[in-house]
Amino acid sequence: MLSPLSGIRVLDLSRFYSGPHATQLLAGLGAEVIRIDDPAQPMGQAKAPPYAGPHGVAAAEQTPDDLSIHYLKRNRGKKAITLNLKAAEGVALFKRLVAEADVVFENFTPGVADRLGIGYAALAAEFPRLVYCALTGWGSTGPDAGEKSYDPIAQAAAGLMSITGQPGDPPLKAGSPLSDGIAGVHAALGVTAALVQRGVTGKGQFVDISMVDCLLSLVMDEPLDHYEALGLQAQQGNRIPRFSPFNTFEASDGWLVIGAATPGQWRALCQCMGKPELADDSDWRDVGWRIAHVDTVEAKVSAWVCRLTVAEAVSILREAGGIAGPINGIEQLKAWEHVAARGSLVPLLHPRAGTVPETVAAAFPLRMSDGNVGYASAAPWPGQDNDAVYGKLLGLNAERRRQLAADGVI
Repeated sequence: MLSPLSGIRVLDLSRFYSGPHATQLLAGLGAEVIRIDDPAQPMGQAKAPPYAGPHGVAAAEQTPDDLSIHYLKRNRGKKAITLNLKAAEGVALFKRLVAEADVVFENFTPGVADRLGIGYAALAAEFPRLVYCALTGWGSTGPDAGEKSYDPIAQAAAGLMSITGQPGDPPLKAGSPLSDGIAGVHAALGVTAALVQRGVTGKGQFVDISMVDCLLSLVMDEPLDHYEALGLQAQQGNRIPRFSPFNTFEASDGWLVIGAATPGQWRALCQCMGKPELADDSDWRDVGWRIAHVDTVEAKVSAWVCRLTVAEAVSILREAGGIAGPINGIEQLKAWEHVAARGSLVPLLHPRAGTVPETVAAAFPLRMSDGNVGYASAAPWPGQDNDAVYGKLLGLNAERRRQLAADGVI
């Protein structure tokens, strides 16, 4: 089968999580993604704990072949070269690569690419078909555009930390770097859309992705600006304030989520709890009343759930047409038959050491009936594709490549 982005070449200048995640998604869709590292520090992103290598996983580097687990996960399916963009000859080589590419992707602080001479304005003037994506914390415009950001900073600025946690608790970030991941997904979507539009117009464009914008688009799906007037606290814990009950509940051997978002699901829960009369009670059947008396409602559910195991409660509710699911830890995820059947977790590969023992990574998350998708290779060793890219793509002979390497250009 043909890969959806087969024939598309991406020059990837991004670092950390958000950018590499976006370009990895593009690689999973079949694009040729060429990661570019600084030859003076080619291992800068690949050497950070925890490590994986010939001796397995460790907090400290054990061998020269050890690479960061994060690097191995975020760069699957890519190629890797080195190039000094601070050297005039390096910029000239980069422009030769751009002439052979479709997309440039970077997550520098705004202004850095322009100072290097590889910003969108400079490149678009020479290569009008180029799609150029800049992923930053705050976006490429606005009074805060020049500020640096990391995932917790974006979570704080976009309001997520203010609504996460139990009522009255200090602000809390999401357990995973949600802002980085969401921005990466939006960036991959934006690049793909720009490529589709280029197919119609023949012109590339600038794709401006802000971590704060992307996370804000999710946070503000809730009418948070009306919570105070509605008598609701910003922090709701695990509750969904539009339904009742909808929360986490403790069973005899763990935790699960139970929800009742429709009258049918509420009736099913009442039947399972042995309280069928509540389904027809004029108060209890009204979701507005249940929201106003949520503590009373959840006490009923808790009294029923605590006598059951998680598996028993989930099975009983699902068979009755209710909604429930277990709260899985990492080891439960790795042992889950559904995840195995879907191929959602795959062994993590190292470019030199092969399969990393007892370590998994998320598979490419999209399934397509007529498209070849997924990560075709392990993350590359930094610079491993210099000969292939500079030799075959740009036609530089071996002597020229050796000279460029000796001069610190590649």
